Parts: sequence; C-alpha cells; structure tokens
Amino acid sequence: MLVTILDLIADLDGLLRPASFDDYSPNGLQVPGPEAVGTVATGVTASVELFERAAAEGAELVLVHHGLFWKGMPHHVDRSLYRRLRPLFLNDMALAAYHLPLDAHPEVGNNALLARALGCERLERFAPHQGEPIGIAGTFAGDGVDAGQLAVRVADATAREPLHLAYGPARVRTIGIVSGGAAAHFDDAIAGGLDAFLTGEPAERVLAQSREAGIHFFGAGHYATETFGIRALGDRLAERFGVRHVFIDDPNPI
Repeated sequence: MLVTILDLIADLDGLLRPASFDDYSPNGLQVPGPEAVGTVATGVTASVELFERAAAEGAELVLVHHGLFWKGMPHHVDRSLYRRLRPLFLNDMALAAYHLPLDAHPEVGNNALLARALGCERLERFAPHQGEPIGIAGTFAGDGVDAGQLAVRVADATAREPLHLAYGPARVRTIGIVSGGAAAHFDDAIAGGLDAFLTGEPAERVLAQSREAGIHFFGAGHYATETFGIRALGDRLAERFGVRHVFIDDPNPI
C-alpha cells in the first residue's frame, strides 16, 4: 500500500511532539524523496551501510534515531556527508530522524520500552533536558528484584552483557533509565534516591559516583539501548498505514 510521505511525517510529528524538545539535531524529514511510500526501513543510525541495505529492501523512506545533521557540523557538504547522501539520492529514498522525542515517548520511546522489558510496573517521567524529561524512572513490584537478576534482565533485553557497577542495594526497587550516551543523568538518579541507573555509554566518573552514592550503574551499550523505539515506530506505521516495515539491524559494540 502506498501512502504519501507527508501523511507519515505528520503522523510521526503528532505522536512525538518534536517542537517540545531542545534537541541536538533536527527532527522530522531531513532528506526529501518520493511522494509515496510503500516500504519503510528503520535503523538506529544513519550510515552508508544502512542506506544501501534499505535500498536493497526497496524502501522509499528510511527512518532513524540518529540522523545526518547535528549541532556543530560544518556548514557545507564534506566528503563524509556526501558519501552518506549519495545512496539516498541514487535510490530516491527519503530520510527522517527522531532523536530526543523518541527517547522520551511514554509508549514507543526507548526508555519506556526498556523499562517494560525489565519488568517495571510503574513508570514516571525522569531526567529533564532543558526542562523536558527524556528518561523513565521505573518501579519494580513488591520488595524489588535481586540485583544479580536485574543484570540478567538487562543482558536479555539488550542482547549484550552490560557493564554493571554493583554498589547499590541487594534488591532493586527503583531504576532510572536514559538510553544512549546519558551518563550525565546519573546525577538525577542519585539526587532522586533511586537504587539503580541504566544508560548506554558510561563515563569515567561513574565508578566513584556509584560507589560513593551506593547505587547500581548499568552501561548496556549506546546502540543496544536504542533499538527499541525506532523498531516500535516502524511497526506502528505499518499497523496504521499498511506500509511494509523492515528493521535493519547493524549492531554496534559501543
């Protein structure tokens, strides 16, 4: 089934409210393409590899979490950007990206989906960025979950062994989650008295913070913690509009 790209982007913008976020990159349509879309390819990060695999799937729209354009980039098309744009132009594919809005969404967001995958029963918004919360604080039922078992749940959900700084309580009742490179929000978890914090990439300072504050820190991989939302977004478009959705996995050890 073919759907206009304007209808798809309008639906995504209405769901994710990108104007509410002071983001590091533009959200929404980044590169135009054909007017009609029958296949949407989703992936975490815009790259030549992703675009070439999307073209092989016959995609008219590539939808990603990490787009092509970021604050501080040169104001010209350099060789690296040219190489990434070229397969889009050659195959007449559009590119759309949603960054912080997709982290933050309470239903299809990376953090909410990860919290549910870990077994959290109550979810609250957490970790403000320029006044808009982008994370989720989750609560486990009863007296919580054994810390070792929680590490197993994190590994199962992200399909990789996490870095676990196990300085928190033996049983974890509350956890703050901010996917990707969000070690700076460890401070929010500590200030909020949470038992654990999960993000993708650690920072050197988190060892001392974890030990001194008595809180678990999980570093489960930037890529691995951010496959959830973009896949859910593609599935939602397929259900609502009847387009074909293919998620393209391009695993990244970081």
